[in-house]
Parts: sequence; structure tokens; C-alpha cells
Amino acid sequence: MHRIAQIGAGRMGAVHLANAAHNPRLEVAWLVDPRPDAAGIAASAGAQVASVEQVLADAGVEGVIIASSTDTHLTLVKACLAAGKAVFCEKPLDLDLASLLAAEPELAHPKAPLYVAFNRRFDPDCRALQARIAAGEIGDLETLNITSHDPAPPPAHFIPTSGGLYRDFTIHDFDLACWLAPDPFVEVFTWASCLVDPAIGAAGDVDTARTLLRDAKGRLCSISNTRRSGYGFDQRVEAFGPRGMLRAGDLLQDTLQAWRETGATSAPRYMDFIARYAAAYRSEMEHFADILSGQAQPETGYADSVRSLRLAEAARQSLRTGLPVRV
Repeated sequence: MHRIAQIGAGRMGAVHLANAAHNPRLEVAWLVDPRPDAAGIAASAGAQVASVEQVLADAGVEGVIIASSTDTHLTLVKACLAAGKAVFCEKPLDLDLASLLAAEPELAHPKAPLYVAFNRRFDPDCRALQARIAAGEIGDLETLNITSHDPAPPPAHFIPTSGGLYRDFTIHDFDLACWLAPDPFVEVFTWASCLVDPAIGAAGDVDTARTLLRDAKGRLCSISNTRRSGYGFDQRVEAFGPRGMLRAGDLLQDTLQAWRETGATSAPRYMDFIARYAAAYRSEMEHFADILSGQAQPETGYADSVRSLRLAEAARQSLRTGLPVRV
């Protein structure tokens, strides 16, 4: 069993803490979080409250899950790696591309494993889609369509510290597109508006976007984003090639349907990404256990973080200028 610690017990931290506590290969020893109820949260995982300094000084801690606020990720990652701890970091590593690039000497080839959790790579359907594209089932990939729609917008106070639509939300789609596509994307163009919540616009962000990526051979990827679907969490991916299409998504809460004179009814979609990607989050934690056991190298790390953030920054520049942006 591998002894680990976790920093942060907010929304995503709660998901990772529960999965770590239920993983028979992991022992959560410490939780670092300033909230008043941190001791109770820690106890639910069999852990105790500690400071960052205690975690770094504990030679028995093999790995650290970093799920604190995004603005603390890069500093904490560096400190944990310097202390010889393997790191599981909730995405993103940082919101500032220049800061991330400046950290290359420490993070590109770290002293301990660095694993940045892009959850869609661990979703069973997305993994199956990637494997079948790579196996050539539809021939050489020509185009991708990615739909990523949230059920409802976040509170306006979340927007200023989130990094905005492209760096907080679309960054998952950028990473997914890079993982599925055979070559790097070299150009980005986007249109975006504030159509869902005026408070998001007042906070300086957009909530609805259409983004186009192009690689050097002309292959295209289109990404559809909105902060409000009105019908549940909608995540779909369509891959097209000369021999057909592969499609993943449209997951419902169950497969039961009722057929009556008035028509057919079925279960609703998942109402948030945490429920939709529950299996992916468990697989992420299992991968961390594999890393700690020496059975695997991190599937996602520094280079993937830079690549997706570079696309996000290009999209932001395209939105400002109204022009395509070379990457």
C-alpha cells in the first residue's frame, strides 16, 4: 500500500479524496486544507490534517494529490517534486503559459513522476474511441467534431479566478483533440459570445464558443462549447475518415426506455461532469497507484499541459483579434 497525502478538499478535491480512500492500493495519511471542517473531511478518508511543510518533510509519503486552487498548483507541484514525491495534479498545471514555459527545466524531466489529470483520457468511451482511431478502423483521420456543453453556468464569482472559458473549460477539449489527432494543430480560430448569463460577460468572459483547429496537413477539428445546455451534461466526439465515422458520447443515466402511445421516453443525461465522468476519475486514481508501484509512467504530464494551454491562449488571441492564430 502506498502512503500519500492530498492538498485541497474542494469540489474536485472531494472527488479525488473519496477515490483515493476507496482504492485498496493507497493510504491517505494527510490532508492539507484550511477550511474549518477539514478534520472531519480528513477523518472520512482515514487521514489527519497537516500542513504542506509536514507533508514535504514526511519521508513515508510517496505521492501527493494536488487539488487546491489553480493559482497554487505550479508552486506546490515544484515543491513536492523537489521533495521526491510523485505528483497527481488536477488540471491545469497553471493558467499562465509564460510561467509554465519558465518551469520547463524542473517539470519536463522531473525528479519524481508528474501526472496531470485530464479526466477524459481515462473515460472508457474516449479510450475506446482513441484506440480504434489509432488502429485505423476508419482509415486516416480527416476531421473531428467535439461537443462539450455544461448543463448550467457556474456562479459569476467563479469566473474571475477560473481562467475563463478557454483555459478552464475548453482546455479539456483541446487536450482531447490533441490526443485523438495524429499531428499537432498549427492554427486556431474562434468565435465566442456571451449568450447564457450577462454576469459572465460582466466578469470579462464568454459562455458560448465555436473553435476550429487545423493541422499542417489541413485536417480540421471543430469544438462546440456552451455553459448551458438546458438538458444535462453533453459530451460527444465524432471522428471521420475515408472508411466511415466513429462516435462516442450521448451517455444517459441508464438504458431503460418506455414506449407508449405518446412516444418514447428514456433516462436523462448526467446533470454534471462529476457524475458523467465518475468512472474516469476512478481510473485516474488507479493510474496514480500504477505510477507509484512503478507499473506505469504518467500518461499525461508537463508536455500535454503546455500543448493544451498553448491552444487555449491562441483561442483567446483569436477572440481578441478576430483572426486565425498560428500556434
